[in-house]
Amino acid sequence: MFIDELTVNIWSGCGGDGIVSWMHEKGRDHAGPGGGDGGKGGSVYLKGVQDIGRLSEYRFIKDFKAEDGGRGQNNRMHGRAGKDITIELPIGSVVTNTETGEFLEILNTELVFFLKGGWGGFGNDHFKGPKNIRPKEKTLGKDAVGGEFFIELKLVVDLGLVGLPNAGKSSLLNAVTAAKAKVGSYQFTTLAPNLGELYGFVIADIPGLIEGAGEGKGLGHKFLRHISRTKVLLHCISCEHENPKKAYNIIRDELKKYDPDLLDKTEIILFTKTDLIDEKKLKSWTKLFSKSHKHILNVSIVDDVSIKVLGDELVKIMRGL
Repeated sequence: MFIDELTVNIWSGCGGDGIVSWMHEKGRDHAGPGGGDGGKGGSVYLKGVQDIGRLSEYRFIKDFKAEDGGRGQNNRMHGRAGKDITIELPIGSVVTNTETGEFLEILNTELVFFLKGGWGGFGNDHFKGPKNIRPKEKTLGKDAVGGEFFIELKLVVDLGLVGLPNAGKSSLLNAVTAAKAKVGSYQFTTLAPNLGELYGFVIADIPGLIEGAGEGKGLGHKFLRHISRTKVLLHCISCEHENPKKAYNIIRDELKKYDPDLLDKTEIILFTKTDLIDEKKLKSWTKLFSKSHKHILNVSIVDDVSIKVLGDELVKIMRGL
């Protein structure tokens, strides 16, 4: 089951309390203060991984917490430090504090410091001095920090396939890469992004959009979030449509409603299912888009030569950007 968002509680560890204790030496009772400091609580780290399905492993986990620091010990011994925890998240994840709105983006595999563990409290040995040779003071460990966090995945890919439902995107991804996306002749076969690789370039099949997606209709926002970090858009227009411009404009309008900056991305027009129309009609469609677009391609997944040509053209365009 693919999961690209979840809400969890994340906390660092509390610091251990300091203690009041006295040194015991042979022949000397209460030889001096011996209460040790508490141990530091564990901290929380985040780490990006190349696994878009990692959030699915946390679907039954509601709480992440680092270990608390240990209580101070006798004979001036410090308490044990709490163990840190590292939470692995898919690259492209955004972690947002639901109370403050502060967020952190995970864009690579580097270890990221997230929540600091509480400092341990002081034992009475910490307070000894010339004027306080028998201190009875101690302090408690500092509280843990954390709260409720919303985690959402925004894919980081080179080429994102967009278009209306049933535009042939999943079939195309399967044909040009080694992906095994689910394919069907009905809308919304794809309910989660599928990934494939073409000579080092990552391609994502973004689920089909509908009118109103930019306003959250259907699964609009869940789908559109994955386009925000896509470098290039491959706009798929099925030759089944009577009006290709209308099909194109529907998607463009939804992109604009969600985020106007999406319209500034490099865009490639791709006519799919070209085996359904004749060459004359295909040329007229190409001419229709030629004034506004530099890259216009076409493909039929039932034609191996067509698929090979498309793959080569996409690689050539991507390398030239």
